[in-house]
Amino acid sequence: MAALVRSSFLVDSVYAESSREYGLTPQQGQLLCVLMPQPRGMSELGAMLRLAKSSLTGLVDRTERNGLVQREPDPRDTRAVRVALTAHGAKLVEEFYDETCRRVAELPGNLSAAERDTLADLLGRVVLANEVPAVFLEPDEGVSAAHEH
Repeated sequence: MAALVRSSFLVDSVYAESSREYGLTPQQGQLLCVLMPQPRGMSELGAMLRLAKSSLTGLVDRTERNGLVQREPDPRDTRAVRVALTAHGAKLVEEFYDETCRRVAELPGNLSAAERDTLADLLGRVVLANEVPAVFLEPDEGVSAAHEH
């Protein structure tokens, strides 16, 4: 258990360092990554990021003031809004995402390819069993999917 907790601190520190270098808070980095594939409604974002409504509103407000996201009408519900990346936000998050993936991929660098595959398989099973939201997608499913839309 200690190794799992310590590994989360390791990944969090890499994520925080990468965020700082791109002028983001870690929460803003998460928000932008969640929005890479598509715009999302506020309730969906709240569930994915596990944030209370007031905390999410503040996060979106700050990120919007920085010109990285924008609110747009929800075509399915005229009372609701969706949050979408701006052109500037899309460019920034792609760079942030690529750099963060590169840094995280270096963490198990002392393992063999087979050990890295085993680690990925085991952690993937833990994530699935605990229904972790897709805040940070696999490199082959996140960026390519975002560019197809």
